[in-house]
Amino acid sequence: MVGPGVAPQHACVFCAIAAGRAEASVVHEDATVVAFMSLHPVVPGHLLVVPRQHVVGLEDMDVVTGAHVWSVGHRMARALRRSRLRCEGINVFLCDGEVAFQTVFHLHLHVIPRYTGDGWRILPDEVERDRSLLDGEARAIRDALASEG
Repeated sequence: MVGPGVAPQHACVFCAIAAGRAEASVVHEDATVVAFMSLHPVVPGHLLVVPRQHVVGLEDMDVVTGAHVWSVGHRMARALRRSRLRCEGINVFLCDGEVAFQTVFHLHLHVIPRYTGDGWRILPDEVERDRSLLDGEARAIRDALASEG
């Protein structure tokens, strides 16, 4: 695992996979990303789309690379649906930061096929928020967007 502040060229498993120095079951690769099967899948067919350039999180990734990661993730999801794995749904999941469950600190997009009764769960808190709180949060995000320049 590579955490913030650790030299990626020496310790990042995803950098090693992207450079061909570590083993992976590769599904797709191009100049920008590599997509491969997760070594710790939550269900069969779980794969990761990883930029070749070391970026820790979304804040570190340029817009063009980000668009390509999502585009390849979409392509992988379509391929999973058409594959003989016969999935019934797809989750696309990205963990940005330790508090968001990121465990390898090289950005990666999970593309997770779903099957009836597969046992993997994401349980959201279904509490409705007060509109004034939502409006305040929206204002904070708009202010951040405006400050991008």
